[in-house]
Amino acid sequence: MNGEIYSYLYEKILKIGALDIYTQSIYMKKNRPAVKLCVICEEEKLSEIIELILKETTTLGIRYNKFLRETLDRKIVKIKTKYGNISIKFAYYKGKILKYSPEYEECKVIAENFKLPLKTVYEDITCTVNKYLESFRIK
Repeated sequence: MNGEIYSYLYEKILKIGALDIYTQSIYMKKNRPAVKLCVICEEEKLSEIIELILKETTTLGIRYNKFLRETLDRKIVKIKTKYGNISIKFAYYKGKILKYSPEYEECKVIAENFKLPLKTVYEDITCTVNKYLESFRIK
């Protein structure tokens, strides 16, 4: 299958509601190179995604498995930074913040608008979030 189709397919599958999608280079029988397409989705989206893959690719069949999934609780909070208000996704485990991450799309726009490396934007925002979190700690 033409490799350009994967980019198109990724967009369509994510738009349907897949949680994630990726490809792997593999070798099939008789040592033939191939690309394995992997999609992670909720069970309700499975038939729609299968139909799309069968219609849009050269595959003759699809294998799928059901998996259990555990996720952290999440909350998005707007935090004031020197770049403006930025959405930060906080992940919680047993009620405590375990990790956080600024929203990529917002950071990308900031990097482009301020002509800064994306890495610098992430570092600046991380510093601001750390100060924000410190303000809630009991001294």
